[in-house]
Amino acid sequence: MIDTHCHIDFEDYDSDREEVIKRAKDKLDYVIASGFNLESNQNVLNLSKEYEGFIYPTFGFHPVSSQNSTDEELKEAQDHLLDNLKDIVAIGEVGMDYFYVTDKTLRERQQEIFTSFLELANEYKVPIVMHVRDCEKKAVNIIEPYEDIPYFVFHCYGGSLKTAKRIMNRDNCFMSFSTMLCYSQHHQDLIEKIDLDYVLTETDSPYLAMTKEERNEPVNVVNAVKKIAEIKEMELDTVDEITTSNARKIFKI
Repeated sequence: MIDTHCHIDFEDYDSDREEVIKRAKDKLDYVIASGFNLESNQNVLNLSKEYEGFIYPTFGFHPVSSQNSTDEELKEAQDHLLDNLKDIVAIGEVGMDYFYVTDKTLRERQQEIFTSFLELANEYKVPIVMHVRDCEKKAVNIIEPYEDIPYFVFHCYGGSLKTAKRIMNRDNCFMSFSTMLCYSQHHQDLIEKIDLDYVLTETDSPYLAMTKEERNEPVNVVNAVKKIAEIKEMELDTVDEITTSNARKIFKI
């Protein structure tokens, strides 16, 4: 199994990061640590070097952070990404967040920055991991022209089934499902109707734990895989094999 999206560089793990990673190693094949901003990108890179062959990094700039960045800060983050392109498995997380952000000007800024990362991914032919909350349909339209991006991942997919069907019409688009599957009826209804050939598993740790009091961690991706198997009435090993194979193909690990 693979946790394809987590933030184990966050300070939430400062007191026991080694133990968290050990628990993940006991159950999982790999963990993909997703960068959030310039500092986070460097931190996940450092972790990938410390736990080489187990942790793999992606470099991104989260939309809620990047919307307030200056052009200079954006350039610095993108230059850092390009300098380390050979060491990362994807660009992300980048995108747009219409759940937290309702201001029209900020939404336009998010789209402008998202597009700049799409152009980088297209130019260098790198997979892209997208945070497109409450704007999944719009994102499907935006990515249409970028024919040289090998794979698109809709991280923590929560859009409509109609949009999911559009995503499944493209052989290089995937939807990632998190531990939210264990308690979200909407996500359970989605996964029931979505072909596993388009599915990845993740935790988005430290977020999306079983309860608000808990801290999520990568090993809990096992719970998401179990829930998919239960909902689809499939063998756990089959779900694991398909979703792990999808991740290995996209991230070349």
